[in-house]
Amino acid sequence: MNVLVINAGSSSLKYQLMDPDTGVVLAKGLCERIGIDGRLTHRIPSKDYKETFEIAMPTHAEAIASVLDALTSQEHGVISSMKEIDAVGHRVVHGGEAFSKSVLITDEVMKTVEDCIPLAPLHNPANITGIRACEKVMPGVPMVAVFDTAFHQTMPAKAFTYALPYEYYSEDKVRRYGFHGTSHKYVAGRAAALLGRPIEELKLISCHMGNGSSITAVDGGKSVDTSMGFTPLAGLPMGTRSGDLDAGILQYLMNKHHLSIDAMLDILNKKSGVQGISGVSSDFRDLEEASSQGNLQAQLAIDCFIYGVKKYIGAYAAAMGGVDAVIFTAGIGENSADMRLEIASGLEFMGIRMDAEKNKIRGKEADVSADGAKVRTLVIPTDEELMIARDTAALVK
Repeated sequence: MNVLVINAGSSSLKYQLMDPDTGVVLAKGLCERIGIDGRLTHRIPSKDYKETFEIAMPTHAEAIASVLDALTSQEHGVISSMKEIDAVGHRVVHGGEAFSKSVLITDEVMKTVEDCIPLAPLHNPANITGIRACEKVMPGVPMVAVFDTAFHQTMPAKAFTYALPYEYYSEDKVRRYGFHGTSHKYVAGRAAALLGRPIEELKLISCHMGNGSSITAVDGGKSVDTSMGFTPLAGLPMGTRSGDLDAGILQYLMNKHHLSIDAMLDILNKKSGVQGISGVSSDFRDLEEASSQGNLQAQLAIDCFIYGVKKYIGAYAAAMGGVDAVIFTAGIGENSADMRLEIASGLEFMGIRMDAEKNKIRGKEADVSADGAKVRTLVIPTDEELMIARDTAALVK
C-alpha cells in the first residue's frame, strides 16, 4: 500500500510517499521558504538521490503542484502516475472539539475544517489547499485528516481552561487546544525507547522548535500542558507569530493606529514574532547570519526565543513535579546545535547538563547529555509523516 503524506506548515511543506506497513519511504521532500522565495528538496532514499530546485512558491498551491510534478517526473520520479497512490494522509492543524482522532475526509469534514480557519489562520488554509489540490489530481482516492489537536485532548481542565466567564467555554468552546500533537506524541514515544523505560513512568518536556514552535509537558505518555492555546498564536515568539502578550496591547494599538481587529490579527500572525523584532526575516538561519554581521535586532529576536523556551522548560518541570528528559525536535531543535546549547545553559540547577561535543549533530537521533546528568537531553528528529501514514492506512483498510 502506498500512502502520500502531506504535512503543510505555515512556511513549509513536507511530503513522503511510503508504505505504512513496512515504513519504507519511496520518496520524500521538503518545500521551504514558502511566501519568501521557494525551494524544493526532493529525495529518493533507495537511490541515495537528492536534488534541490529553486521554484517560486508564493503560496502553498505552487508548493503542492511542485511536489506532484516531482513524484511523477520521468527524470526523478518514483511513480508513473498518481494512480499508484492508494490513499493520502493530510496533517490538519485545528479540528476544534469536533475531532479527537483522525477521520476520513468527507464534504462534512471539510466544512468543519473550514469553520476552524479562524482558529488557525496560517495553517488550516494551507491544509485545505493541500487537500483540494490532491482531490483534483486524484479523484476517488481516499483521504484522511490527522489533527494536531488530538494528542492534547488529555490535558486536565486546570490546564486547558482560560480565566474567562465559564460560558465562553461551555457554549463557545473557548479553551486551550494545543498543536503539533502528532510530533509531540511521536518524539515522546521515541524518547521512551531511547531511555529504555516505559513511557508511563516518564516525565518529558518536548520542544518542537521551527517556524512554528510549541513546548509540551508529557506525563506518563499523555499531554498535560502545552504552550500553544486556543489558536497557534499563543506561547513562544515564532517566525511571524507574536506568541503570548498582554491582551490590552491590542486595544491600545487598534485605537492609536485605527486598526480593525482583522488588521490587528494579521499583524500578530504574519508580521510579528522574530520577523517583527528583527525586521530581517522569519527564518532563523537568516537571523543567525544577520546577527553574525552585527545586527542587534536579529540577535535580540534570537535571545527572546531562547528565553521563552527556557521559561517553559522550568514551568513544565514544576507543573509535573520533575522531569526525566528534555527533547529537542523540528527544524531548529534538530539542526541548531548552538541554539540547543544556549537553551540548556543555565538550567544546570535542574539537572540538565549538555555535552557540547555530543551536541554537534544535525538531524540525528541522539542523547546529547553530559555524563552523569540527572535529566537527559535528547535530540529526536520528528516523524509526523509516519504516524499520519499509519493512521491513514488503518482508516482506509
